[in-house]
Amino acid sequence: MYIYIICPVRHATEVWQQATLTYASELEKQGHNVYLPFRDANQKDNTGKKICEAHAMAVFNCDEIHIAYDGESEGWLFDLGMAFVLNKTIKIIEHLFPTKTKGKSYPNMVYQWQKEQAEKKWRGVHDIYNVV
Repeated sequence: MYIYIICPVRHATEVWQQATLTYASELEKQGHNVYLPFRDANQKDNTGKKICEAHAMAVFNCDEIHIAYDGESEGWLFDLGMAFVLNKTIKIIEHLFPTKTKGKSYPNMVYQWQKEQAEKKWRGVHDIYNVV
C-alpha cells in the first residue's frame, strides 16, 4: 500500500520529525511505501509551489492518508483539502493528533471523517456533487 503522511513540515520540531520518521519506518517495515513530506519532497522552493505540486502528485497516487497534527501547522490544511476532494481513506495517528475540541474545528472534522469512513457512511465530493 502507498501511504501519504500528512504532518508538520515547515516549523516541525526535532521531536515531531523523529516521531513521524519512526512511524513511517514502522509502516515501511510492514512492506508499505510511504511518502513523508519533509523527507520525500525537495523543501528548497522559494514560493512553495513545487512542494505543493510534489505533494499533490503523492496524494493523488496514494492509497491511504495517515494524519499527524501538532495544532500549529498550516500546510496540513492544504494536504487535508486534497485528501478530502479526492475522497481518500484516512487514518488518524492517535499519538500524533490532538484530542477533540469543543465546537467546530479541523481536528473534530477529521475525527468525524474517519468515523464515517469506518461506518461506511462517508460521502466524498464525488458522491455529493456527482463528480466522476
